[in-house]
Amino acid sequence: MAQAASRGGTGIISFYRSFVVNHPLAAYAVRRFGVYLLTLWGSITITFFFFRLIPGNPIDAYIQNLQTMQQNYSVQASEATVQYYKEAFGLNGSLLEQYVRYMNQLVLHQNFGPSLINYPNPAQVVIARALPWTIGLLGVSTVIMWIIGVVLGAILGWKRDKPISGFVTYLAIAFSHIPYYFVALILVFLLSYRLGWLPSTAAYDPGYRIGFTPEFITSVIKHAILPSLSIIVIGVANWMVSTRMLIVPMLGEDFLTFAEAKGLRPGYILTRYALRNCWLPQVIGLGIGLGSIFNGNVLVEQLFNYPGVGNLFVQATAQLDYNTMMGVVILAIFGVLTANLILDLLLPAIDPRVKYWR
Repeated sequence: MAQAASRGGTGIISFYRSFVVNHPLAAYAVRRFGVYLLTLWGSITITFFFFRLIPGNPIDAYIQNLQTMQQNYSVQASEATVQYYKEAFGLNGSLLEQYVRYMNQLVLHQNFGPSLINYPNPAQVVIARALPWTIGLLGVSTVIMWIIGVVLGAILGWKRDKPISGFVTYLAIAFSHIPYYFVALILVFLLSYRLGWLPSTAAYDPGYRIGFTPEFITSVIKHAILPSLSIIVIGVANWMVSTRMLIVPMLGEDFLTFAEAKGLRPGYILTRYALRNCWLPQVIGLGIGLGSIFNGNVLVEQLFNYPGVGNLFVQATAQLDYNTMMGVVILAIFGVLTANLILDLLLPAIDPRVKYWR
């Protein structure tokens, strides 16, 4: 029997080695997906126990919230009432039992549980309402600042000997160390309070109904300009500095000298030769940035009272809403890990020199 088990184990190892040799790309994808699932499970587990260890009682916070919202609300927190809410929010039983129930409803039913700040709506419904605002604000801002930053950074590196290039580079380095919220405060003071050009709070005018109408879309864009600018200004500076750092060491390489000797135009050499060799780290940075938008920008959304995921997370934390907090963090973890997985699988297509599976 022991010999049979040994032969079976040897057969599995032999099959695995044969599969890796004959299908290297598929084997690499399977390994990466396995690591992805393991990391996702581990991150969710750590987050669950971390939030459950936060001091405080969410049931008491919920009852106090009801009393604050309804002046005539008076409830004796009897054992039955407390037990009912504990069962509704998945807080009854030991910590291990709570974890097993939570993972069961998350994996099998894709349910985060009821939201404490918007009971009895499920947490995923509350998050789904805030998610489009965050994706629209941070997603568009991330793409815009990446395109502008990479283009300007490439030009700064290519024209490094020009006086204006040095001045703009120092300016970009200075801006890259300024916090987002500081720029946001300056923009609010100048463009909203002093000049009155743009609104400083909310995502749209309260007089409009949500819908795909020209008036509502115009109002959304107008309210999104200030928070977007506060993100784009600093983001562009960071991308400019990083792209210039990649371009400058490449100048003088043999392949660029050969391209110049062939009589190719400088703009063509910059885009097709120099900048092409900088795509890998910049595309990776863009992918991770897009994956990170699901956690929202807490400071910017709080400052502008923008109804995004970051603002929702702050509200959930104040009320000890475990389910909503977990939902936001799980969404952020999922976004970042999925972006990394997609990048790992696409890197060989972006850069032929990358052959991870060999």
